[in-house]
Amino acid sequence: MKLIGMLDSPYVRRVAISLKSLDIPFEHASISVFRGFDQFQQINPVVKAPTLVLDDGEVLMDSTLILDYLEALAGPGNSLMPVDLNQRLRALRLIGLALAACEKSVQIYYERNLRPAEKQHEPWLERVSGQLLAAYGALEQELQKQPLKMDGSLNQDGISLAVAWSFTNLVVPDQVDAARFPKISAFTAYAEQLPAFVSTPMTQD
Repeated sequence: MKLIGMLDSPYVRRVAISLKSLDIPFEHASISVFRGFDQFQQINPVVKAPTLVLDDGEVLMDSTLILDYLEALAGPGNSLMPVDLNQRLRALRLIGLALAACEKSVQIYYERNLRPAEKQHEPWLERVSGQLLAAYGALEQELQKQPLKMDGSLNQDGISLAVAWSFTNLVVPDQVDAARFPKISAFTAYAEQLPAFVSTPMTQD
C-alpha cells in the first residue's frame, strides 16, 4: 500500500507513524496538495491528504477512517487502541482533543498565510485561538489526572497528541506556551525520540 501526502501535515504524519507502529509495510509518496495538485488529483480526484492507496487500487482518505481500516487489518492482537472500555473512552477523548487542536492550528495557519492581510478577520482568529487553547487545556488536565505511559510503547492517543503538539509548534508557535502545558510538552519530547517518530519527521529534505 502507498500513503500519499506530506509529513508536515499532522494527519499524514499520524497515519505514517501508526503504520510503522502496527508493523504494516507501506510506501510513502510525498506529494503536496498545493504544489503537486495535478499529480495528487490523478491519484485521488478529491485531493485530500492523507490518501491511502491499497494494494488492489482502492483509495481511502481521512486519517481517522484510514486508521480504522488499519486497525482491522492489523487485528486485535496488534491494536493501538485499548481493549478496556473505560480506557478506550479516555483514548478517544484524547484523540478527539488532539484532532481539534490540529484543526484549529490549520485554520489559524491558513487564515494568516493564504488569506490577504486586509481580508483577515481578527474576531475569527481570536475565536479559533481560544478553541485551540481550550483543546490543549483539556488535554493537559487529562494528563494530570492520568499520564500517558512513557515505557517505549505507543498507542493512538499518544501518537495523536504528540503529532498535534509538534505541528502546532511548527506552524503557529506563538499560539502556545510550553510552560502552560508541561505534561503535553514532556510527553511530546519523549515521543519525538522514539524510532517511529524519528523516522517520520515533520519536514522533508
